[in-house]
Amino acid sequence: MVVSDIENVTVLGAGSMGHGIAEVAAIAGHDVVVRDIEQELVDEGLDNIEWSLGKLDEKGQIDEPAEAVFDRVEGEVDLAAAVSDADLVVEAVPENMDLKRDTFSSVDEHAPADAILASNTSGLSITEIAASTDRPSQVIGTHFFNPPVKMDLVEVVYGEETSDETIDVVHGFVDDLGKTAIDVKKDVHGFIVNNVMLPFIEEAAWMLDEGETTVQDADAAMVYRRGYPMGPFELADYTGIDIAYHFRQDTDVQSPPPIAEQVEADELGKKSGQGFYDWEDGGPDYGPDDGDEFDTLRVEARMINEAARLVGDDVATPDDVDLGSRLGARFPEGACRLGDQIGLDAVLDKLRTLHDETGADRFEPADYLVELVEDGHTGVDAGQGFHDYRGDGPYQYINKRVTDRGVLEIEFDRTERLNAFSDTMFGEVATALRNADLDEVSCVVFSGAGDRAFSAGADITGFMTSSPTEMMDVDETIQLIDEFDRPTIAKIDGFCLGAGLEISLACDLRLATEDSVLGAPEINLGLIPGGGGTQRLTRLVGEGRAKELVFRGEQISADRAEDWGILNRAVPADEFDDTVEAFVSDIAGGPKTALKVAKRVIDDGQDTSLQAGLDLESQGFGLLTTTDDMVEGVTAFRDDREPEFE
Repeated sequence: MVVSDIENVTVLGAGSMGHGIAEVAAIAGHDVVVRDIEQELVDEGLDNIEWSLGKLDEKGQIDEPAEAVFDRVEGEVDLAAAVSDADLVVEAVPENMDLKRDTFSSVDEHAPADAILASNTSGLSITEIAASTDRPSQVIGTHFFNPPVKMDLVEVVYGEETSDETIDVVHGFVDDLGKTAIDVKKDVHGFIVNNVMLPFIEEAAWMLDEGETTVQDADAAMVYRRGYPMGPFELADYTGIDIAYHFRQDTDVQSPPPIAEQVEADELGKKSGQGFYDWEDGGPDYGPDDGDEFDTLRVEARMINEAARLVGDDVATPDDVDLGSRLGARFPEGACRLGDQIGLDAVLDKLRTLHDETGADRFEPADYLVELVEDGHTGVDAGQGFHDYRGDGPYQYINKRVTDRGVLEIEFDRTERLNAFSDTMFGEVATALRNADLDEVSCVVFSGAGDRAFSAGADITGFMTSSPTEMMDVDETIQLIDEFDRPTIAKIDGFCLGAGLEISLACDLRLATEDSVLGAPEINLGLIPGGGGTQRLTRLVGEGRAKELVFRGEQISADRAEDWGILNRAVPADEFDDTVEAFVSDIAGGPKTALKVAKRVIDDGQDTSLQAGLDLESQGFGLLTTTDDMVEGVTAFRDDREPEFE
C-alpha cells in the first residue's frame, strides 16, 4: 500500500541539494523535516533555507511571507525521528552507493510502511538502492537539478520494481512543486540529461586531445555558431570538471585525457579558480571571431546518437529527451529536435565516417538512428524523424488549445529563457496559426508560461547563428499575427520586451498586469526592432514616443504604457484574469463576420486617406447588412435578449 497523498516530506542531507529540495517542498505547502548527521550541518542548512526564502520574499517570488514558509521546516539529527511521520523521504546524501544503500536500509526500518523512498542520485542505480529495502516497489529516483529553487526539471527514475502507483504519486508531488517531470523508464546509468550532455563536453575534449581544436575555438563555435549558452569547456569549468570525470568512473567508458589531466592536477574549474580557463584572471576569453573551422557536427552527432539510444532502448520518449536537454542541460534545442533539423541522414553519415576513421566505440551509430534513416524518417524535411511533422505540430515551445467557445489559446512556453523566441519557436507559432480552423476559432489569446514573462524578446545568441532568410521568418510570423482573420489579444504578465513587444503590437488588444514591464531594448545590442516594432509602435504612440522607446532602449511600466496607448488595460494582478475574461467573453460571443470586417477596415484604413477609409467602412457596413448575424442582432435587440450569433 502506497501513500495516496504527500503531506509530510523528509529530506536526508542538508547540503546544497538537500536544503534546496526542502525549500521548494515548503514553498509548495508541505511540512518538511531536514535531517543530517550533525546538528551543525542541520543548522547550516536551515540558515540557508531561511536566507533564500527571505530573498524570494523580497523579490515577490513566493505567495506567502518567508516566515510562514520557514515555519513549516524543522531540523533533526536522529534518523528515526526524522522519518517517523514521513509520506515521502528524499535522500540527498553524497554520491556513494554503499552510503545510499545503508541510508535506505535504515530509513526502511523506521519510516511508515506506506511511505515512498526517493533518491536524488544523479546517475546511480535505483534498482540497486531499492534492493537494500523491503519495499522496492516504493523506491524511486527524483533527480532534482542544482539549484532546486531555480531549476524546473526533475528526472523521475524507475527502478525495476517501482510500481505504477508510486510513479503516479511522485508525479503529483513534482507537479505540486511547480516543477516539470520527465520519465526515465529504465534504470540506466546517468539517466537522460547526463547521457545527452556529457558528449557535448567530452567530444570537444577528445578533439582537443587530438589537436583538432583549442579550448577557445570549441567554445566560440558552439556559442556563436550554434547558439549554446556556454561552450563545452566553459560548461565543464562551470559545473566542475570532476563531475564529468567521476560520472565515467562508474562505467567502462574512458574520460578524455584533458579531463583526467585537469582532475589529477586538482584544476576543477571555476570552484578551484583554475580549469580549462583561468577564473582568477577573468575566466573565458573566446570571442565571435574564433572557431570558424571547428567541427560542430561532430559534437552534436554524438549527442543526437545518445538520444537515439535512449529512445530506441525505451528509456525515454523524444519529448522527454528534448525537455531534459532544454531544462536540465540548458541547450537551445532538444537533442531529438536538433537531429531532426540537421537531418538524421547527415548525422548518421558523420558517425559512420568517424567510426571508420577511428574505430572508437563512441561513434558506433545507435540501432534506432539507423532504423529511422533506413525508413526514410530523416527529420523535418522528410516529414518524420524522432518527431512527426506531417500534421499539426509537433510543438516544443508553445502550448496550444481551442476552448469550447472557440478561443485559440497559444502559450509561449520556454520558461528557462523567459519565453525568449528562437527561430523554431517563431515557426511553431506560425504553424499553429496556419493550421487554425477559422470556422472554429473566435479569437486568439497569446500568453507566456510561468509567472515572469510574456516574452523577454528574441534569443539573440541563437539568432547570431541564423541566416538572413531565416531571420525573415520572424517578421513573417508577426505578420501572420497582425493579419489573422480573428481578433487577437496579448495577455501580458511580466516582461514584454523586444520581440515579445513586437508580437503584442501585432495583436489587436493588449492587456497587462500592473507589474509588467514593456520595452524595446534592441538598440543596446547594436540593433533595431526587426519584427515591425518601429512601424507599429510609431502608428500607435506617435513618432516622438516611438523614438524615445527605441533610441533609449528603455523599459517602461505598464501604467505608463497604458497612458501612452500601448496597452488597453493595466490592472492589478488579482483582477487580471477577470479583466481578460471580460474581453474574451465579449469577443468570443460576438459575430465573427462583423469582427473580421471591423478588424480589416480599421487596420487597412490606417494606411489610406480619411475618405478612402470612410469608403472601406461604408463597404463593410453594406456587406454586413446582408448577413444572418445582422438579422439575429436586430431580432435580439427587439426581443430584449442576448443575441446568439452563429
